Amino acid sequence: MPWAKAIAVTAIVFLVAGVVAGWAWQQFSPLAQYTVDENGGALGEEQMTRIFGPDGTFTAIGFITALVLGGALFWWLRNYGPWSVAIVALGAALGSGVAWGVGMLLGHDPIQPRLEAAKPGDLVAAPLELHTWTPAAAWLVGAALAAAIIAAATWRSEPVATTSQPGASETSPQVH
Repeated sequence: MPWAKAIAVTAIVFLVAGVVAGWAWQQFSPLAQYTVDENGGALGEEQMTRIFGPDGTFTAIGFITALVLGGALFWWLRNYGPWSVAIVALGAALGSGVAWGVGMLLGHDPIQPRLEAAKPGDLVAAPLELHTWTPAAAWLVGAALAAAIIAAATWRSEPVATTSQPGASETSPQVH
C-alpha cells in the first residue's frame, strides 16, 4: 500500500473519531453549577469538585477511542515498521485536537454573560473547557499503548531452526 494512502486513511479515521468524540464530550461532561445570588455566581463545595468533570470525560473518551483505533490502525500498518507508530501517533494527535475543537464549538459558552442575565436562585452551568493539556495527551497515550502491546505481542527474534543440523564441532575434521 502506498504511504499516501496509509496516512490519508489514518487521518480520516482519527478526524471522524475526533468529531464524534468532541460531540460526546460536549454531551456527556458533567458541568458544575453556579448558584446565582445578588453578588453574582458562586460554587458550592460539591460543585467545586465537579469543575474538573469535563477533563475526566475528555480523558476517558480520548484514551478509549485512541486505544481501539490506534490498535486497529497499528495492526493494519505494522509492516511499515517504526513509521507506523509515527503515523498512528500523529493521527491520535489530530483526533485529540479535533475533539477539543468540536467540543468547544458546541459547548463552550462564556459564563459572564449568562451570570449577568440570570436571576438570584438560578443555576448556571460552568463552561465546557479543559483546565490543562494532559487530557489531550490521553489520545497519544492510548494509541502508543496499543502500538506497544501489539508490537510486543508480535515481535519475533531470529527464527529458530526446526530441523537438526550438525553443530560446528561435529563437522570440523578431527585433529590427532
